[in-house]
Amino acid sequence: MVNESELVSLIQEAKKSEKERKFTQSLELYLIFKDIDVKKGFALNEIIQLPKQMSQPAAICVMASGDMGIKAKNANADQVINGDELNKLAENKRETRKLINKYDFFVADTKLMANVGKTLGQLLGPRGKMPTPVPFNAPIESFLNRFKSSIRVRLKNSLSLSCKIGDVTMSESDVASNAVAIINAIEKKLPNGDKNIRKIMVKTTMGKAIKLEMKVKK
Repeated sequence: MVNESELVSLIQEAKKSEKERKFTQSLELYLIFKDIDVKKGFALNEIIQLPKQMSQPAAICVMASGDMGIKAKNANADQVINGDELNKLAENKRETRKLINKYDFFVADTKLMANVGKTLGQLLGPRGKMPTPVPFNAPIESFLNRFKSSIRVRLKNSLSLSCKIGDVTMSESDVASNAVAIINAIEKKLPNGDKNIRKIMVKTTMGKAIKLEMKVKK
């Protein structure tokens, strides 16, 4: 298992090797796997809450009407779509694709879930973005706060995945904490845990990947 200090060193090297840019670069984690037969249907689609919030929180769209819709707006959801707007979206696939690409997570009132599945399921499903259902009396604010500090990691038909773990303005220890949380969550889903990880890499948006070779366990 990789430890946090190793990741801090990896992040420092990734930042040091990169020249200054005119925009804030992200820091990205890459995992390369081994001894997994993806042809047999192994896949990951995990939502992982990060211990350290990124400077740019996840974007969330809430599908709700009435009281929940009002509460979602008051809780600063990035967008709130009611039932009528949902039906209009279903008639315009181009706008629907733009919406799906714009947001990291979707949350929906349980009353609208059947309608969401019927109208948008064919586009949301393959992208792994089907909404999380929320009962009418649940604290929508808590859901939004949790998702704002979360990321989604997906793996399908591949032996590698990548995800954002922070940006160059964050401390190396905070970025490393996020990386550890992601790696630990993924290890729990792998057939043989950390034995299925061949390489861990970190890079800035425009920089080169800095590799950490995993030690072979006997």
